Amino acid sequence: MSGPAYDVVVVGARVAGAGLALRLARAGRRVLLLERSRRGTDTVSSHQVQVPGGAVLARWGLLDPLVRAGSVGATRARFDLEGVVLAAGFPVVDGVGAVHSPRRTLLDVTLLDAAVAAGADLRERVVVDGLVEEGGRVVGVRGRSRGGRTFVERAPLVVGADGRKSTVARLVGAPVLNEARLSTFATYGYLTGVDLGVTARMYARPGLAVAAFPTDDRTVVVFAARPLPALAEHLANPVAGLLRAADACDDLGDRLRAGEVVEHVRTTTDLPHRLVRPTGLGWALVGDAGATLHPVSAHGITFALQDAERFADAIVGEGGPPDGDALTARLRAAGRDRDAAVRDVFRGTAGLAALAPLGAARRALLAAAAPDPAVAAAVVAAVTGAAPWNSAMTPAGMGRLLARRAAAVLRGGGPAAVRPGVTP
Repeated sequence: MSGPAYDVVVVGARVAGAGLALRLARAGRRVLLLERSRRGTDTVSSHQVQVPGGAVLARWGLLDPLVRAGSVGATRARFDLEGVVLAAGFPVVDGVGAVHSPRRTLLDVTLLDAAVAAGADLRERVVVDGLVEEGGRVVGVRGRSRGGRTFVERAPLVVGADGRKSTVARLVGAPVLNEARLSTFATYGYLTGVDLGVTARMYARPGLAVAAFPTDDRTVVVFAARPLPALAEHLANPVAGLLRAADACDDLGDRLRAGEVVEHVRTTTDLPHRLVRPTGLGWALVGDAGATLHPVSAHGITFALQDAERFADAIVGEGGPPDGDALTARLRAAGRDRDAAVRDVFRGTAGLAALAPLGAARRALLAAAAPDPAVAAAVVAAVTGAAPWNSAMTPAGMGRLLARRAAAVLRGGGPAAVRPGVTP
């Protein structure tokens, strides 16, 4: 009797799923990708690929194709935090020093096409609605095609890469490890005729977070998060609501009003912020299926790419097909790595999403940090995930950073170069 046709079934073929399938197929694994939507469809997104995520794409040989297809990278950041401005270049990680914010219609297709070219089998417009289990272990999936035809596919491992409402997570009963209830909505729109140069701009005001950055084809994307009580007013005229948010942010409103809004402004209140257990017997969860972050920190795509790389390495292991207990142990280790990687950003993002005022102490720390280029660079590195979040994005981390910089100045040292992961 022959074994299963596939080593891994991946449910969901967007960033995390297509990325995982790409890595596995390149390693010689037999991969089946199952996707509910059709290739090239858009999806609600935070857009940004932070510098470490860009480094992942570069390792996979996909960053240059994105750039050739029109993705514009921002090489500098400008944070305006209640009028305190920190500006610096983005750090360089493995030769990548820009934050890209491609439309999902470009990013997802680039990843998916690469996965299929590497040998992954793709079935689109199918729904997975059940799992096959034997002896307490998941050994396959059940589903149906758009025409209603049912199918069963077996594999030693099923991976849920099916987003924040993951069917795989629900079917396996993956327990929630941490969750924050955040009473906000998010909105974003695309504009042409707006000149941001190579600078990504981010603003924090009490009850408001706004970001503007270049995306594809000479277009910029503008994001805002606001408390839920402001939703009704916003929905009455989303374009006006987005521009009103920008008007509270230095000259951003004037910059945007010089351009033109294209397409419709997207708005959502579906913003879960939670971590669930990412592995079990015969199953794993990657990307938003296992770690869903509020978009205010824009780390979702980067974590999805890192998850794909992390879990692909665990699945491939020492070579050979997935093999039960050894695979389970490697996946658990990858899950622990994921928890360690996301923990501080998860906590910090919840704090940002509260949209609370800075407070006198934090404002004083930021005001002290702003004039020092090395400290500003360290903050930018922490925000992008190139350095630990707590190295500069908490009051304690900022205090330690300032103390070390003051000591360096007293010793006669000039502004130190900031390397990713190193606090000056």
